[in-house]
Amino acid sequence: MNPQLNEYIGYAASFFIVISFILKDVQKIRMVNLLGCICFVIYGIFSGMLWPIIIPNAILFFVQIYHLITSKKSK
Repeated sequence: MNPQLNEYIGYAASFFIVISFILKDVQKIRMVNLLGCICFVIYGIFSGMLWPIIIPNAILFFVQIYHLITSKKSK
């Protein structure tokens, strides 16, 4: 992958995570944070398998998916 593109993915990941702290609606927070987690996993993979970035964001990805699914079932 183009190193510059990978850098932009890292910036996008950081942007999504910061935005998720600004939002008030829990559903929107989870969706935006989910995008950030996906970007961080991609960034970690294409930056040379940076496991300290990949592992927690992959786990958080599944946590966000779980909560999004269970919140829709309860409505």
